[in-house]
Order: sequence, then structure tokens, then C-alpha cells
Amino acid sequence: MNVRCMSLLVLVSLTACTSLIAKSPAVLPAPAGTSSTVVMQLERGNALFAAQKWAEAEAAYRQTIAAAPTVAEAHYNLATVLYRAGRTVEANTHYTEAANLAPGNKVIWDAPTFRDRSSSFHGDLSKKSIYDISRPQ
Repeated sequence: MNVRCMSLLVLVSLTACTSLIAKSPAVLPAPAGTSSTVVMQLERGNALFAAQKWAEAEAAYRQTIAAAPTVAEAHYNLATVLYRAGRTVEANTHYTEAANLAPGNKVIWDAPTFRDRSSSFHGDLSKKSIYDISRPQ
């Protein structure tokens, strides 16, 4: 009986601990209804990302954004590449743009900018943007 209880306790503890480990951000596919040209550009970036060709993926995402600046997933994917490269200020700009373009997308809203207390956003949801330095009254 004690062995079963102890095993259950260990299992529950391990499950809880794994949920606390920071997830590595993944890239997103284009949303339904996106033009085929933009889908192909974004998927090219995603393939380069999967191959860990970061500079090439960054260029592909920038081309996607130039062609379709309102595709939140392109901003998110570019931000993810920039974040991996340690360019957090620029990454935060694109994570915020992605969140503004897709306010209901839970994956985008779980970006490091919004969950990491050490980011310049500081998790302060009263701010309109990461550049908002005003304090709530």
C-alpha cells in the first residue's frame, strides 16, 4: 500500500515539475484563408527554422511580412527567431504586433514577452505596448 502511494506521489510530482519547464517557442503555420503565395513564403521560413537555419528563416519571415504585414503568424515566427538569437527588444516588437493582429490566439499570447517577468514588458497588462512607460493612475 505504501509503495503505491509513494509511486503516485512521485508521478504527480514529476508531472507538476515538467509543466514548470519553459517551453521552447515553436513556429506557426499560416492561418486559413491566407493567399497561397504568402503560405508558401511562411512555410519556407518554417522549413528553414526546422533546419535550424536561423538567418535564412529570419529573411524568409521578413519577406512574408513585407508581402502580408497583417499575418500575425509571420510576426510571431520572426519574433521567435529573433528571441532565439538573443535580440529580445526586436523580438518583443514582433510578438506584440502578432498579439495585436491576433488577439484571440492563445499560442501567440503565450509568447516569452508576455510570460517572462524579466522581459521589458514585465507582464504589466495595463500597458498598451512594451514601449508604454506610463504608470496606471
